[in-house]
Amino acid sequence: MTPTLVRHHRYADSSAPVDAGTRARDWAEIQERMLAPLYEAVYERLEVGAGTRMLSLGCGTGLALLIAASRGARVTGVEDDRERLALARERLASGPGRDPGRTDPRARLVGGITAAAPDGEAPYNLLTAFQPIGCADGDSEGLAPALASAVPLAVRGATVVLAGWGPPERCATAPVLRVAARLTESARAPRSGKGWRPALRDDLEEVAARAGLKPDGSGRVSCPFGYADVDSAVRGLLSTGLFDTAMRATDRTQVEKEVAEALHPHLRPDGTVWMPNVFRYLVCVT
Repeated sequence: MTPTLVRHHRYADSSAPVDAGTRARDWAEIQERMLAPLYEAVYERLEVGAGTRMLSLGCGTGLALLIAASRGARVTGVEDDRERLALARERLASGPGRDPGRTDPRARLVGGITAAAPDGEAPYNLLTAFQPIGCADGDSEGLAPALASAVPLAVRGATVVLAGWGPPERCATAPVLRVAARLTESARAPRSGKGWRPALRDDLEEVAARAGLKPDGSGRVSCPFGYADVDSAVRGLLSTGLFDTAMRATDRTQVEKEVAEALHPHLRPDGTVWMPNVFRYLVCVT
């Protein structure tokens, strides 16, 4: 699936705070689709289809679930962000021939791993954690424990897929993300938040080892970030949460300004923004 440029999105008032619902919708409408090539590549490699019973950790607003369900898989998504979870339910309830407010019968959405236990069905045979790690301090800390909690819900020898950012030199978005660290440091704010840091070669393997998983192959996928304009790019990038610490250290208006300036090298003559990136995935078995 080739990512398309998202439509124009603008703030009504740049100085006004963005509520959680607005940011979740920015993620759903602008940013989440940038990872669609990653989902497609993994599903193609693993031949995801009618025999797949997938548990997706950090499922966001449900795009990866929709793609898997369209291939015939039965899917369960876990998401602790209530606003994103609500949008995922909206997405999975929409579609021709479905009753409003009723999710796809092949899909289930829950707010925690404990609620994801198979209900009268066979255990999962595929676990995914598509939220990329490797670009923020501590962004993998909770992943190994989450995987350890999820593995007992799967069959023995189930496949597990982890995702992460590729090398900084292959990711045009890396210098833009670095703005978060610079603003945080310039304000002498505590480094307890998710400040940018370069992806390391063995990020995914280290998580797999901590979770007791056995690596069984890997791959790289091109996931260019394409936006209709700078405003849409800023909204999409801020919806990731990677700039939250910088916004607390300074303010949202300052962060928006700095991010917009960092995007200028990627601005094309027609006003669109295009940043080539490479993401990596690791296939493991339980």
